[in-house]
Amino acid sequence: MLLENTWPVLLSRLDFAWITSLHILYTPLTIGMAWILFALEVAWLRTGNERWYRLERFFEKIFIINFGAGVATGVTMEMAFGILYGPFSQAVGPFFGNILGFETITAFMYEAGFIGLMIFGWGKIGKGMHLFSTFNVGLSSTLSAFWILVANSWMQTPDGIFLKHGLFEVKNWWSAIFNENCIWGFPHMWVATIELALFVTVGASAWFILKNRNADLFTRILRPALLALLIITPAQIWLGDGLGRTVAQTQPTSLAAMEGHYRTYLPDGKVDTGWHIIAFPNAQNTGNVFAITIPHVLSMLETHTMNGVVPGMDQFPAKDRPDVWVPFYSFRIMVTIGFFLFFVALWGNWLRLTGKLNATDLRKRPWFLRTVVFSAFLPYLAVWCGWWTREVGRQPWLVNGLMRTYQGVSHMTVGQEVFWWVGYIIFELTVWSGSWYFFSRVIAKGTDGIPHSDTLFHQDTGGKDGGEKAGGGLVKPTFAKPTLDKNV
Repeated sequence: MLLENTWPVLLSRLDFAWITSLHILYTPLTIGMAWILFALEVAWLRTGNERWYRLERFFEKIFIINFGAGVATGVTMEMAFGILYGPFSQAVGPFFGNILGFETITAFMYEAGFIGLMIFGWGKIGKGMHLFSTFNVGLSSTLSAFWILVANSWMQTPDGIFLKHGLFEVKNWWSAIFNENCIWGFPHMWVATIELALFVTVGASAWFILKNRNADLFTRILRPALLALLIITPAQIWLGDGLGRTVAQTQPTSLAAMEGHYRTYLPDGKVDTGWHIIAFPNAQNTGNVFAITIPHVLSMLETHTMNGVVPGMDQFPAKDRPDVWVPFYSFRIMVTIGFFLFFVALWGNWLRLTGKLNATDLRKRPWFLRTVVFSAFLPYLAVWCGWWTREVGRQPWLVNGLMRTYQGVSHMTVGQEVFWWVGYIIFELTVWSGSWYFFSRVIAKGTDGIPHSDTLFHQDTGGKDGGEKAGGGLVKPTFAKPTLDKNV
């Protein structure tokens, strides 16, 4: 029988952590970028300005590469459930089978069909139908993310189920789907995808402005994107606070690990309200050997009172306590990044309000542009840290309070575990290096080679020359300029 803290259990956790950490590099950008492409297409159709079309086609290339890498790593993760966590997959089958089935329908059927129209439909379908396809790519990817967050949130707060003969049977689908963690967890993750996509967009734009390549074109998207970030970045901070309070109520051991909070009460009997900026837990996971602490802040954050009681690790058996190092520091990195990105949004909008958000003035402020380029990578780190906080903080449970991690891992030897881990490492790094190679080529090429929309969607000729309505615009019956010379 496998027991906790053995090599097979540790290697299963590390292997799956590697797989999910690489997969989550791609999926958030796919979700957020789909909505940015939709917004760009709406702007193009409403204004008729060719610049919005060129920007959409450029960022669509980044979307396509990212989507392909996400699919490849996602299939690997589906395999890993059965290989690494066979008993868990069997036990949660009555719930996960339906939830992941819904995700498959939205991702591989609904989303895949409309992605085909969005990518290959230029000049072959009408403008209105193409816009409709782009919208449905955004909607379907959002639904896909919803079902994945439902499954993961249920592992944090397993509502609406009962355990019968080793299987988690569903007694209330509404409670199981809209479990306590999902109510805040899904909006927090979805807004993170929008925030990441916006910062990738402004980061790429800032790079082109810094290099003085199509600077006026990319300045155009910088304005609305920074304005959107002025709303998105504080919203994400607020949603994070709401999720944190939910964790405090439903997973107090996870919250204690995130805060390095070991003592509920001080030796004099008063409530320990201190929030640790830095802390070094001891080897026994029973206290901190060093900490820099601010009084009352922890209580204010979690209970919104000066002296509210926040349960510490000492309220729970040692065997039920997660390790502190990862959730404590990953949580702080995530929060720091969140406030830094808010600062960048404020900085950019101050330049916009003072009339300096144009290509000429921006090139005189290279430090702002460099900061924006650097900021494009920070949401990735924030997503990573948030996911690590979420997963490590739930330990030693796979299904919180119901199934421990060692009970859900497959019964493999250390050699078998190492074999699969090495294989996954090679595969994931191959996908990662390939995607970065193609990303670099797209950035190097820029907007060169993007065809003018008139070569795809012909102008309104008032019905002459056989023009006819097609979706949102007038096109010739061929939908594109002929490629063959009839006289040859």
